[in-house]
Amino acid sequence: MDLSFFKKELDINVISGANLKDYTTFQLGGPCKALIECISARQMTVVATALHAMKIPFIVMGFGSNILASDTGVDTVIIRYSSTAPRITRNGNMVTVDAATQFDDLISWAVNENLDGLTAMSGIPGTVGGAIAGNAGAYGQQVTDRLTRLTLLGPDEKISDISKDEVHFSYRDSDIKHNGHIVLYATFELEPSDDDKALLLKEREEKLSVRLKKHGDWKTNPCAGSFFKNVLPSSNAGQRQAAGWFLDEAGAKKMFVGKAHPYTEHANIVTRDNGASAQDVYDLTLKMASAVKEKFGFELIREVRLLGTFNNAPASDPKGFW
Repeated sequence: MDLSFFKKELDINVISGANLKDYTTFQLGGPCKALIECISARQMTVVATALHAMKIPFIVMGFGSNILASDTGVDTVIIRYSSTAPRITRNGNMVTVDAATQFDDLISWAVNENLDGLTAMSGIPGTVGGAIAGNAGAYGQQVTDRLTRLTLLGPDEKISDISKDEVHFSYRDSDIKHNGHIVLYATFELEPSDDDKALLLKEREEKLSVRLKKHGDWKTNPCAGSFFKNVLPSSNAGQRQAAGWFLDEAGAKKMFVGKAHPYTEHANIVTRDNGASAQDVYDLTLKMASAVKEKFGFELIREVRLLGTFNNAPASDPKGFW
């Protein structure tokens, strides 16, 4: 499989046999066949279309902030659709952004434009596309509250510009997460802040400070954010509550498997020390979920996506992204 033409003809970076530990915030994971770095919607479209034409299967990921990749890696091509160079345009209160843009870069840009609506979610790592697919959120808000339109690349290579209402979004989930569509662009309707920019900047800094204390810095405490979804009202827990509370009550903070353990400040943030394996992390999360099931009688639902195969995991998608 020769993918060198992407680099030679299109200046798109291709890393053969890339280790996923170098491209995820957990900093764990074995090799893939090749990793193709797409930093714009244009590159994403070109690469996906070319791979389809060559009948080469691929998996698309964003920044890698909500992923636990297996120690054995995956025998497929990975497209990493992520950029540290924001591509954002504004038309009044309507803001359109390339989905490869980091979500927090979009928030920072909006605050500097004195536009509010996303500020409370400051510090959430990952791309705009990933945030939309997983309907990311914080403090009772979610990314789709301000989303109005999407440009999607379908598995049939067709590009569609649709309203948000044409996609089913739910708590930390969406159709996009499962149907093979790729977000190319997104448009948000924000609003001018009632206060001056200094107060909006202050709110952002406060949210960043609280997040750093509770979640840590993934660069020094590798993790993938909250591992389990908060508990929905339909569960035996009644009103939706933080999964971290149930984990705390079940004694999860004291649990270790190998070099994997919960973060000291937050039972729903799983981190690891040097020498940990992805399997250690996965086994720990099974142990944590089992303790909650035993104490409270309901199943926690994983928020972090698994990439590759794990021992003791269900075989619903043994080589995929689930």
